[in-house]
Amino acid sequence: MAQRLPIIFIVMTVMIDSMGVGLIMPVMPNLIQEVHGGTIGNAAIWGGILTTSFAAMQFLFSPLLGNLSDRFGRRPILLLSLLVLAADYLVMAIAGSIWLLFAGRIVGGMASATHTTASAYMADISAPSEKARRFGLIGAGFGVGFVFGPILGGSLSEFGTRAPFVAAAILAGANGILGWLVLKETVTDKIRRRFDWRRANPLGALNAVTRMPGLSGLLWVFFFYQVSTFVYPVTWAYFSTERFDWGPGTIGLSLAVFGACYAVVQGGLVRPATQYLGDNGTVLLGLSLETVTLTVMGFVAAGWLAFGMIPVAALAAIGLPALQGIMSRKIPDDAQGELQGVLTSVSSLGMIISPLVMTQIFAYFSGGSAPVYLPGAAFLLAAVLMLISLLLFVTSRRSSATFVT
Repeated sequence: MAQRLPIIFIVMTVMIDSMGVGLIMPVMPNLIQEVHGGTIGNAAIWGGILTTSFAAMQFLFSPLLGNLSDRFGRRPILLLSLLVLAADYLVMAIAGSIWLLFAGRIVGGMASATHTTASAYMADISAPSEKARRFGLIGAGFGVGFVFGPILGGSLSEFGTRAPFVAAAILAGANGILGWLVLKETVTDKIRRRFDWRRANPLGALNAVTRMPGLSGLLWVFFFYQVSTFVYPVTWAYFSTERFDWGPGTIGLSLAVFGACYAVVQGGLVRPATQYLGDNGTVLLGLSLETVTLTVMGFVAAGWLAFGMIPVAALAAIGLPALQGIMSRKIPDDAQGELQGVLTSVSSLGMIISPLVMTQIFAYFSGGSAPVYLPGAAFLLAAVLMLISLLLFVTSRRSSATFVT
């Protein structure tokens, strides 16, 4: 039990964090229109701007927090980030203008080190052969949170667009208190690394990590994967509202179904997949399924069919923990926080690019001036980017003599 408690806490941390995210997603279209007005297309564009501002701060601050956790420990960084996130959700709850929402997203992006630090913590306590499976447990925690978050958010929307933000603040604050009581530090003097400002910025950290053998090509795979899959969180609420006329409750239900399927895949299928197919085969399967799923989503015209594709979309995410496991095993123990910071920065860079591009494409092809009405056009672009990721992975596999199987 003493060995399991840290794992249980980390999974719960990610689960509660994802509940906070899932809580607010169903109400964002209505909230943006409430404080700023305009059409659903305009709301989608502003939603992309808010998401991009959040991701830009993650990109800038994740290497800093990852390096600080390598020096001062995971516990203080994790607890501080939860405290600031709770305050950020309260600001969002009282925001009366689009600019206050914008400021709230900037502060939230600075503080959102939870996933980075949680992943580094999990790497600290895992043997090399356990890393892919335990990164899958983190994914399962995220999925479970996504089950309850959207359902709760859709239900709370009956009390107004601000209620989900209050609930998210309570969850983040309660999780911080729990962490204060039970979280033990994993960074010991044996693996503690001196803090270096040259490695604590995105470019410096990226340069340090890419010089490690076999990581450069895999980071490009990870980057295109992130740009592609961010099409779901940045356009789904707007896409389903426009295409299927869904309200917040139905949007929340669809996200909850995805979260349930995602939790099952990440918590129950990653380990047997990597044992049977190996990490390489699992990544290839995941990237291939992602490409097919995104293509189908681009043309889907019926709500029931979109629901039917949700389990397939969740299954397609099976390759990401295996990819993270491959990269984690290629670096020394004293750089796990730095790697997770770099991965978060790469993910954030994708999230900077994806919302602006995907929401603009959605707004254009769902508007009257488009040559063809195709609200799913953003998913088709995402399918192309996922195909690039797949081809890059195959190339990296063939060219790297040190590639892990």
